[in-house]
Amino acid sequence: MRYAMYMKIHRSAKGEEVVAVCDRELMDTTLFRDGVEVHIRQTFYGDRVVSIDEVRAALGKAENANLMGERTIALAQEMGLIERSSCIMLGNVPHALVLRI
Repeated sequence: MRYAMYMKIHRSAKGEEVVAVCDRELMDTTLFRDGVEVHIRQTFYGDRVVSIDEVRAALGKAENANLMGERTIALAQEMGLIERSSCIMLGNVPHALVLRI
């Protein structure tokens, strides 16, 4: 799983889902932008490393997604979910949200 990522699917009481995905090497790091700290933790992105195929399947049916990291963003672009220009940069790490309305 050389290109593996962390992923967690959050479900609300109403059954809505948010798929959180980050590149493996970002786990347990802190990113900064304009005085704001973003902590990449297992509580949000999960404690299980998954394959790109698992991420692809989850994102394919996701209502919403929180995406962090170069490989994660590249996969979402490849799937047509986002444009690179829609990402914000946290240091040198791209971050994007996908909201399907």
